[in-house]
Amino acid sequence: MQQSSSSQHTQLPARPDLIRLGLGVIGIGTSGPLIAASTMPVPTLIFWRNLGGALITAPFAIRHAQWKNRHGLIWSSVAGVLLAAHFMGFFLAMRFTSVAAGTALAAVQPIFAALFLKLSGSHIPSRAWLGMAVSFSGVLLISGIDLHLSVRSFLGDLAGLACAALAALYLMVGARAQQSFETTTYTTICYFVCALTVLPIAVLSSMPILHFPARQWWIAGGLVLGAQILGHTLFNSALRRVSPAVISLIVFFEVPVSALIAYLWLGQKPALGVIPGIVLVLVGCVLVVMRTRPSEVEVGL
Repeated sequence: MQQSSSSQHTQLPARPDLIRLGLGVIGIGTSGPLIAASTMPVPTLIFWRNLGGALITAPFAIRHAQWKNRHGLIWSSVAGVLLAAHFMGFFLAMRFTSVAAGTALAAVQPIFAALFLKLSGSHIPSRAWLGMAVSFSGVLLISGIDLHLSVRSFLGDLAGLACAALAALYLMVGARAQQSFETTTYTTICYFVCALTVLPIAVLSSMPILHFPARQWWIAGGLVLGAQILGHTLFNSALRRVSPAVISLIVFFEVPVSALIAYLWLGQKPALGVIPGIVLVLVGCVLVVMRTRPSEVEVGL
């Protein structure tokens, strides 16, 4: 995913991109509840989700004829491996803890992006550290309550944090890839490599690949069309014109959307004490994005 050419701007996106981003929020908002409802093994579900996404974007990528660009191929492939690791963490979080808590913890990826850039020598405004402290207090609150509820929920929290860190790395590598590739070329290679990365895990662990009830295939198809195409791909596309900071703020709406869908569909009601923690996480992330110039931190979904 590349840093937008409009990264110096902070105005709202134009109407076409607002429509894309609105659809993207709905798309990624369905991800957590669908994963929680699925009984497919995690690597198998990741495989089909990303293979389906790659097959859908491939016809558009073929038109660009960019496959011989070695720089783009390498960085797209590395991004695919990181995306596979990110998905492993996110899918486990959705299975181990509540959708609301898991998506809130996964939403701290802008914090990790800022930290990684700081470690690489980039400047992060001092005011942004206040937002990190607020988010971290929310993380501690959610994790502490989940540990009190069960060790399984706490492990889900750790998986959510790990997937947030991996998402930040995935975005930074993806930004390099899209310096050479169009979005559809990048996503096709990235999704395909992601699928190939998790397939050996499923095969070597003797996990089923094909034989599932029809309902599970409908769930997998929903993930492909919703989270993968409407979510990941549309946000990648919008980043070519819209400031990453603006997109990051819009992505945060995934948390209430996922929580509402999980409540209505799965009957998942977050523990009362978790809700203040979710609020702190989101407020902290907003502070980081608002107080950090878009050109300094590349974030998004």
